[in-house]
Amino acid sequence: MGNKIWAFIDQFKGQALPSAWETIGAANHLAEKLGGGVTALVFGQSVDGIAAQAFHYGASEVLVADDTVLADFRVEAYATCLAKLAAQYAPEVIIFPTSTRGRELAAVAAIDLKTGVLPDVTALEIQNGRVLATRPVYAGKLLAKVTCQTNPQMITVRVRAFAKPAIEAGRSGTATKVAAGVIEGDLASKVDGYSKTEGGVSLTDAAIIVSGGRGVSNNPKLSPPGGMDEKAAEIWRAQQGFKLVAELANVLGGAVGASRAAVDAGYIPYNNQVGQTGKVVSPDLYIACGISGAIQHQAGMRSSKVIVAINKDADAPIFKLARFGVVGDLYEILPALTEVLKARLGK
Repeated sequence: MGNKIWAFIDQFKGQALPSAWETIGAANHLAEKLGGGVTALVFGQSVDGIAAQAFHYGASEVLVADDTVLADFRVEAYATCLAKLAAQYAPEVIIFPTSTRGRELAAVAAIDLKTGVLPDVTALEIQNGRVLATRPVYAGKLLAKVTCQTNPQMITVRVRAFAKPAIEAGRSGTATKVAAGVIEGDLASKVDGYSKTEGGVSLTDAAIIVSGGRGVSNNPKLSPPGGMDEKAAEIWRAQQGFKLVAELANVLGGAVGASRAAVDAGYIPYNNQVGQTGKVVSPDLYIACGISGAIQHQAGMRSSKVIVAINKDADAPIFKLARFGVVGDLYEILPALTEVLKARLGK
């Protein structure tokens, strides 16, 4: 494998994450500057289909470790496999998506390879033959340009920060099979099974996100069912507000998000939280409903391409970040906006 740039293809049960192909886009961007092509890494069991897709998305070479020991993601197995391949082929750069698996694998493999990791990168360039990466710091208030002085330079790229390459259906190649480099007896962990979460559009992959904050509970006109205490009544009102948020998200084909305040108040599950301690997202459109815009929340969504804020408080910090702002009651604005969009979109 003579390529200097590698891209890890994150997959689950034989299905690649959409962000996996963005790593090939980022890798090709660097390969154009450093010369050579891109080698895609595919680990798992029965993953030949993903290897073929990697060629379609622009990889010039594909390394496939197909083994029962890699059927489920266990970081000790994947990191051992990756470290042995990197030691054998000596790539200069390895790119991962900033997914749960991608971040964990990059960190653990970097320890084995005695190198560093540049996390959550939003832009890449070459300076003096090394990668110069841009990443948010201080809760996204500043952007830092950083380098890794050891090889391989390990990089995790923020989801949706780099464009997914166009598919070239006629593009193909022969993947190179490699050994997993680890056996079941070497591993301390075992995957017993998986539990499903609620369905819907994934926040990290969504092109459109509609989020709600504490403001979704502020509708005194709503009368909760009798027998509720004050806290239960507040949560009931918030749930009615989030129904409006979800209706707008469904019309737009987007995902439902939430601020930490809404999650902490028990309005909506943690899986929906956007922010520094939740999910970091970069959609094409982010609609913030009843969200004041605390720094913690801004850190998770400020890289959105277009931000729309709906809030009663004209002085809410979110308006400083938004391209479009509507000062008003979300209980009046969201239903009207949803109906207009239904008509426009023919739904």
